[in-house]
Amino acid sequence: MTATSASIIAPTEARRRELRRVAFATVIGTTIEWYDFFLYASAAGLVFGALFFAPAGAEIATLLAFATVGVSFLFRPLGAFLAGHFGDKIGRKAMLVVTLILMGTATTLIGLLPTYEQVGIAAPIMLLLLRILQGLSTGGEWGGAVLMAVEHAPDGKRGRYGAFPQIGVPIGLLLASGVLAIMTGVVSPGDAFLEWGWRIPFLLSFVLIIVGVIVRRAVDESPVFKEIAAKKEEARTPILTLFRRHWLLVLLAALTFAGNNAAGYMTTGGYLQNYATTPIADGGLVGMERTPVLLAVAGASVVWLACTFAAGAVSDRIGRRNTYIIGWIAFLATVFLLFPLVNTGNPWLLFLGVSLFAIGNGFTYGQQAAYFTELFPASIRYSGVSITYAIGAILGGAFAPMIATWLVQTTGTATSVALYIAGVMLVAFAATLLLRDRTGIPLGPDHEAEQARGAIYGLK
Repeated sequence: MTATSASIIAPTEARRRELRRVAFATVIGTTIEWYDFFLYASAAGLVFGALFFAPAGAEIATLLAFATVGVSFLFRPLGAFLAGHFGDKIGRKAMLVVTLILMGTATTLIGLLPTYEQVGIAAPIMLLLLRILQGLSTGGEWGGAVLMAVEHAPDGKRGRYGAFPQIGVPIGLLLASGVLAIMTGVVSPGDAFLEWGWRIPFLLSFVLIIVGVIVRRAVDESPVFKEIAAKKEEARTPILTLFRRHWLLVLLAALTFAGNNAAGYMTTGGYLQNYATTPIADGGLVGMERTPVLLAVAGASVVWLACTFAAGAVSDRIGRRNTYIIGWIAFLATVFLLFPLVNTGNPWLLFLGVSLFAIGNGFTYGQQAAYFTELFPASIRYSGVSITYAIGAILGGAFAPMIATWLVQTTGTATSVALYIAGVMLVAFAATLLLRDRTGIPLGPDHEAEQARGAIYGLK
């Protein structure tokens, strides 16, 4: 081999190794973040009502437990503002480490909390404060992870590489549901789970966070941000620039995510777990055991994972917008099948219903990292991606489990929930049609003018 050929191959191999490191770092980081987040949501549906809100009565306690899930969403924008501001000024990498540590600390402390029976009203207050910290962390985490993945990606493969942080979400759900299933079915069945078993999955977060920080610190900064820093073109006030020039883009993009988030939180937000396991004697409609429900959701998360990665790869070929359209059609085709299958009380049919639902979930999520990255100019991209994501989460998923619980309590049927979710999906579908497909647009700071225009149909 000649020196010339070796010099050509060496950078290619180095580049491949770096891409593998980035992919691994983004997927493991988002997996840990969302393990923590879904663990809380599942525990809210299974035990938090009884442990922290019992004096309110069974039905109100469930509503209050789900309300704490939603409250954290209200603090996502603040986390997105802070992480977006500093991520656009000092880099993506530093903020990823900070958000991971914040999430892991909050989750571990939840596992150590006393209950209402032990310390009274202080227990739900402390739970709420830690949930707020989780919301702050999640608001800043996602934007940094997807930018690291997409801005490192080779041309023509942004959807595929952007899908790596996205698949961390279903992997996090798989881990959270799997660990809870082991605790309810093997380690601490029955009352033992309510007494102490629920704490173990939260305490495991401490170990996971150490692994995540080590992996993320080993990855290089985003090449796009390196260019911005070298040119000294960091925006002084990225958030003000974002809302002054791109407020309508933020709103429309947030609505596209709202549909995915509202639908996804039927399964990932703990609602379905609560709906399927509430005993008939306590007003439930299905009354299944906890363990088979958790295993069914864990199994369906594998389908979600596969569809999420497939959507990212497919979007590189047919475009982000067309992939979204496939996802919305799949969602609308299955939304009215989910609850009839769950209502049978058969774990296999529950698994089938959630798995069918997961197809639309994946095909409206896998391409989102590349899609959002391509919507915003380089100098305000972290702010744009993070804040849009946070607003979409509030509009879609923040109180979806609580709204669904109230609808069933009011109407006595889950059909009302399906109608509610379908309505949010249709709004998201319409917003998708108003946004242009910008697949393959240059991402570097030299193309700011091109990046800043033409994202919305009818506007220059």
